[in-house]
Amino acid sequence: MANGVRASSLDARWIKSRHSNAEGNCVEVATLVDGAVALRNSRDPDGPALVYASAEVAAFLAAAKGGEFDHLL
Repeated sequence: MANGVRASSLDARWIKSRHSNAEGNCVEVATLVDGAVALRNSRDPDGPALVYASAEVAAFLAAAKGGEFDHLL
């Protein structure tokens, strides 16, 4: 699936972190039927979604847990 597909066109159950703030600045994620993972901006649920293979998401999460992106905060 191509990046930029309309998020509302995906057959997905979107979830957001319990750490999301009350102002709605959230990223929502969904697992797709083919195992890919989609991300969207919660403030624009009809907007574009970024779609990644599950292995790509696993690599990102491992790096984040390992502190590789701490310099961004």
